[in-house]
Amino acid sequence: IVLALALAGCQTVPVAPAPSVAWNVRRPELQTLERFGLNGRVAVAVGKQGFNAGLRWAQAGAVTHLALTGPLGAGGVEVTADGASLSVITSRGKRLGAAEARAELEDKLGFEPPLASLRYWVLGVPDPGAPASVKLDPQQRLTRLAQEGWQIAYSAYMPVGAEWLPRLMTFQRAGVRVRMVVDAWQL
Repeated sequence: IVLALALAGCQTVPVAPAPSVAWNVRRPELQTLERFGLNGRVAVAVGKQGFNAGLRWAQAGAVTHLALTGPLGAGGVEVTADGASLSVITSRGKRLGAAEARAELEDKLGFEPPLASLRYWVLGVPDPGAPASVKLDPQQRLTRLAQEGWQIAYSAYMPVGAEWLPRLMTFQRAGVRVRMVVDAWQL
């Protein structure tokens, strides 16, 4: 009896398929989401150079706070942007603002990240402020997005409360490839 109960406790719970909420309902809900966070990892390749980093993201209204950390938490950079301003705290604790921050990001990453649009793209929706081309799966989730010269492929989603949010994304643009894996979302 004990063995039967133990085996019954080991059964996997099937994951329900994503609800097919219409894109015209999902998109504006996600585009107006004011607060969210995620923990994950990124792999960046620019030309023949590249690096991997841990990622923590906190979004509060228009303010984006990103922390990128190297292996075992070494090194890293913290970025805060609100659309109008940008600041960076380097791995040595030096605070940079405006033009210096942009130059530091471009130097460290090899490109200037589209921070204003990224807040939408990570949620699996286009930036509402620019034209976009989208391709949806049968569950009304993005599989492909083209916007502002970037091509974003959404390879996997994960359930987060009543919503399904991206788990694996690849961002590409002229010699730049960023692969992001989300380990956990906070809504």
